[in-house]
Amino acid sequence: MDGAELMLTRIYALLLAQFLTALSDNAVLFAAIAMILQMDASPVWYVPVLQASFLLAFVVLAPWVGSYADRRAKPRVLMIGNIIKVMGVALIMIGVEPLAAYALIGFGAAVYSPAKYGILPELVPQHQLLKANSWIEATTISAIILGAILGGRLADFSINIALWVVLGCYLLSLLMTFLIPRLKPRSLDAQPAFLDFIKIMRSFMVVPRVRFAIFSASLFWGASAVLRVLLVAWVPAVLMARSAGDIAELTLFLAIGVIMGAVIVPKLIKLDTLGRTRYPAYAMGCLILIFSMVENFWSAGFVLFLIGIAGGMFIVPINTVLQQIGHSTIGSGHAIAVQNFFENLAMLLTVGLYSIAAAAGVSSVTALFTLGVVFVAISFGIFHCLRTNKNSSAISAD
Repeated sequence: MDGAELMLTRIYALLLAQFLTALSDNAVLFAAIAMILQMDASPVWYVPVLQASFLLAFVVLAPWVGSYADRRAKPRVLMIGNIIKVMGVALIMIGVEPLAAYALIGFGAAVYSPAKYGILPELVPQHQLLKANSWIEATTISAIILGAILGGRLADFSINIALWVVLGCYLLSLLMTFLIPRLKPRSLDAQPAFLDFIKIMRSFMVVPRVRFAIFSASLFWGASAVLRVLLVAWVPAVLMARSAGDIAELTLFLAIGVIMGAVIVPKLIKLDTLGRTRYPAYAMGCLILIFSMVENFWSAGFVLFLIGIAGGMFIVPINTVLQQIGHSTIGSGHAIAVQNFFENLAMLLTVGLYSIAAAAGVSSVTALFTLGVVFVAISFGIFHCLRTNKNSSAISAD
């Protein structure tokens, strides 16, 4: 086996491992949603709070997980993350409150994420990083959506079967990690984690391209988190469907769109023309506005497909530039931890605001329309402010 074939084997092993774990993360969420929907009465805020419980660890652990990933062989970190997730599923299976169990799964995901993305610059040469990242993003987001469908449909049939399948996928992901080489970890001096994280964040954010990418990625994931939990309320209200499987199935259109966007974006947007990401960003916001007005399954599916294309084209170049700069400056694990901190803080804030709105009786249609307006306004503000800043010429190329 020559060097190129060996590299592909390692990449395929990483792709499959992270696909299985991302699929499981979301299948278990929809299994929990099915448990809630099968209850006679459940508070409208429970599903968004369940999602927030998963995100909390990404914010709280951000000062530690990046350093942890950079000081150890990243495949070992991936294994540890999966073991923690297995423990979370086991807690649900023995009847522990889903909010607490899903929070533990989020803890494992927070450990897993910096190693998953941070290992890419160690496995592939820089000129192939954008393509490798597009593969990771496409498989991750498709796993998110397909996991929702698998979890929802299995849970409609049997919640126990759904949880056993999730457990098996986590264990298979763990086994695939053995095929990824244990590369020498990045050597860093030990410092107090929180102070070290603040110092690293400041040094990273001083770069204009990094600020642009961090703010843009946070906007994308904040909107995506709200859109995801909104579908749980919107589908029953507009399409009159109640099962978790019906809700999850609609998101397949979004998955196909994201995969297509991630595949075609390397041909349209290069790292030296990052400013072009404003076009799919504006398109994504406008399409969310249009989605709030549709009233049948096929129209909703088509608009979600277009939202997915725009989202894939928006987020892949953003993630790539963060990996590239992070790997050459503060370390890839630290860079992903900083990115996760901002992205998950944005998701916590947006999902929290939606939880408050839902508890106050705001309809899902109104919330969707508001999301679209806010997304367009903030994306325009990000691009306008950073393009007119005298230090941000690196992102203004068209």
